[in-house]
Amino acid sequence: MADILYTYKNQVYANITNRCDCNCQFCIRSHRDSVGEAENLWFTKEPTLEEIKAAMDAFDFTGYDELVYCGYGEPTCALENLLVTAAYAKEKYGIKVRLNTNGLANLYHKRNIIPELAKVVDRVSISLNAPTAERYQEVTRPQFENAFPAMLEFASLANEVFEHTQLSIVDVLSEEDIKACQKIADDRGIYLKIRKFS
Repeated sequence: MADILYTYKNQVYANITNRCDCNCQFCIRSHRDSVGEAENLWFTKEPTLEEIKAAMDAFDFTGYDELVYCGYGEPTCALENLLVTAAYAKEKYGIKVRLNTNGLANLYHKRNIIPELAKVVDRVSISLNAPTAERYQEVTRPQFENAFPAMLEFASLANEVFEHTQLSIVDVLSEEDIKACQKIADDRGIYLKIRKFS
């Protein structure tokens, strides 16, 4: 069984699915089988609701103030398990919840799921990845043709309801592209996080 909860750089992460509607060129999962203290993040069978809760009950949350849904898949592809277990973690362990997402959940589920997420998620980090739709399609390789505008719309909607919303890029982008991404974020009043490629 793959790790459901794992730690990395003094944060605790929830790996609840390997499903993803993107195939990003730089995705860490195409280079190695685990991150941080995890031994393996690839599931042979997706974890059940009960298995995720059991992993939480077996974990010592002392010293951690946030649970981050981010593993070897897009957490919103396992939406029901995300919503139920995030509520469980908040209620039982009094921990804040952050969702790291590609921002394509509304396309994937064919409806606006942000009101559902807002009940159990405090902070959202959305992968921007590129400054234009054309570059985004090249780098992110999503299943959807209109992914870039949908992701930006998701970010704008998220920014209205969550305690903190950010767009993120990886520092492999050119200086010009980083500036263009900063403008996209600034125009929407959203914080831009520049992550180091690792």
